Amino acid sequence: MLSLKKGRYQTRLAESEADIHAAQSLRHLAFHGAEGRDVDGYDDLCVHVLVEESRSGRLVCCFRLLPFENGQAIGHSYSAQYYELSALQDFNGPMVEMGRFCIHPEVNDPDILRVAWGAMTSFVDDHGVEMLFGCSSFHGTDEQAYLDAFAMLRDRHLAPKRWLPRVKAPQVFRFAQKLRRKPDAKQAMRHMPPLLRTYLMMGGWVSDHAVVDRHMNTLHVFTGLEIAAIPPARKKLLRAVAG
Repeated sequence: MLSLKKGRYQTRLAESEADIHAAQSLRHLAFHGAEGRDVDGYDDLCVHVLVEESRSGRLVCCFRLLPFENGQAIGHSYSAQYYELSALQDFNGPMVEMGRFCIHPEVNDPDILRVAWGAMTSFVDDHGVEMLFGCSSFHGTDEQAYLDAFAMLRDRHLAPKRWLPRVKAPQVFRFAQKLRRKPDAKQAMRHMPPLLRTYLMMGGWVSDHAVVDRHMNTLHVFTGLEIAAIPPARKKLLRAVAG
């Protein structure tokens, strides 16, 4: 069972209905800014990871994982609702979709993200995962606030053509085609979501368009990370946290 304790925080798998409800409540608060529960049919299929304050037990971060033996079943992933992913059906190794990643909006501590990635690293190593994927979200649905970030994604981080997701959602922002601006690197990184920033630091890549998701009040890009492509120094750091 995944269990990790680092500094002020500890991680564990959800074990009860109450644990799942707590994660759903945090998700609703993080994505919608109000009390409630964010619930969908994928919750019953996923493994849920909780990051809690060690002393108080307060839930400060959560995410869910949906494993796949290989790319043949990727059409059943959450992401496949929004992206045409047939190119990834040829991926032969084990994959896992990470979704609904969120941090409590009242907590601002970079150690939470580090511990969460440590937990993810443990899961990847324990299950021999070769690709991590999911939807990385920008808050809100106005792309104008993130043009430098999207321009940087276009210039430096687009998916390899062999894996490139195609358009499926009814409303998208085709930043790879439409943007002509040169990105301001400082502004781009300032507005890049922390989760996506971490993916990119490890060699991750994104779709050439963002989906406008009004239900979740986000713009999101499909994000993939081939584990073999993570730089050795970065792997060493992640495993140090996971160990």
